[in-house]
Amino acid sequence: MLSLIAIVLPVFGLIGLGFITRASGYIGDRTGEGLSDYVFAIAIPALIFKTLTGVALPAVQPWGYWIAYFAGAFIVWAIAMIVGQRVFKLDHTASVVAGFSAGQANTVMMGIPMILAAFGEEGAVPLFMLIAIHLPIMVSVATLLMEGRDAHLLVVLKKLTHNPILVAIVLGALAKIFNFTPPNFIKVFIDMLAQSAIPCALFSMGIALRRYGLEKGVALPAFLAVLKLGAHPLIVFILARHVFTMPPAWSGVAVLFASCPCGVNAYLFAERYRAGVGVASSSIALSTAMAVVTTVGWLWALGVHIQ
Repeated sequence: MLSLIAIVLPVFGLIGLGFITRASGYIGDRTGEGLSDYVFAIAIPALIFKTLTGVALPAVQPWGYWIAYFAGAFIVWAIAMIVGQRVFKLDHTASVVAGFSAGQANTVMMGIPMILAAFGEEGAVPLFMLIAIHLPIMVSVATLLMEGRDAHLLVVLKKLTHNPILVAIVLGALAKIFNFTPPNFIKVFIDMLAQSAIPCALFSMGIALRRYGLEKGVALPAFLAVLKLGAHPLIVFILARHVFTMPPAWSGVAVLFASCPCGVNAYLFAERYRAGVGVASSSIALSTAMAVVTTVGWLWALGVHIQ
C-alpha cells in the first residue's frame, strides 16, 4: 500500500504545484497553454520515439492480448461518448474528449512502475509492447473522431501527418525496423526532452485544473473514472483470463495497464483542440486519487503483491 502511495504522490505533487502557482497568481494561464504546446509538440514525441526504438517485439503477434486490451478500451470509450452526449449534453468534440479520457490510460507515471513492481522482468515485454502501440492507436482514433465528422478523408490524413505525436510514432517505427541508432549526443538530447514530458504535462494540467475546475460538476468526471478504473480492467480481465489463452503475466499486465487512471494525454489532446479541457483534467485528478484503492483491488484479484 505504501509503495502505491509513493507512486501516486509525485503525480499529485506536480498537479498540485501547477494548481497552487496559478491560484496564487504567481503564473498565468498563458504559461499553462505554452507549456502544454511544448509537451504535445516536442516532449511527448521525444518520449514516444525513445520508447518505440527501445521495445523488443516477439516473432509472433499475440492477437488475443491486443484484442483483450483494446476491446475493453473501445467499449468504455463508446459508453463514455454516448452517455456524455445523451445524459450530460456534451457536444461532439467534448464527447470525444470524454471517450478518450475513459479509454486512455496513464501508462508512464502509473503503469510502468506499478507493473514492473508486480511482474518484474516477466512483465517487461508485454508492458512495453502495449506502450508502443497504445498511444498511437488511441490518438489516431481520437483524431479521426474529432476531425472526421466535418473533414474529407484526405483532409483528415493531411492533419494526421502534421500531428507531432503521430510523426514521432512513424519515425520511431522506421528507426526500429531499420535498426537505426542515433549518435550518442542525439540520443542524450532526445532522452532529456523525453524526461521533461511527464512533469511538464502534469504541471500544465494543474494550471488547467485551476482555470477550468469541475466545470461539468463531479458527476461526469466520476462516471469516467469509474469506467476507466472499473469497467475497462473488468472487461480485459474477463477476456484475457477466460476467453483468450496467454501467459498469466501477460494477462496480468493487460489488466493492470487497463486499471491505470485516465492518462494525461487526454488533457493534452483536449488542450490541443480547446474542447472538454475541464472534463479531461477533472477526470485525471479524480481517477488518480481513486486508483490508490482500486489498484490494490486489482492486484488482489490477479493474485500478485507489490513487495
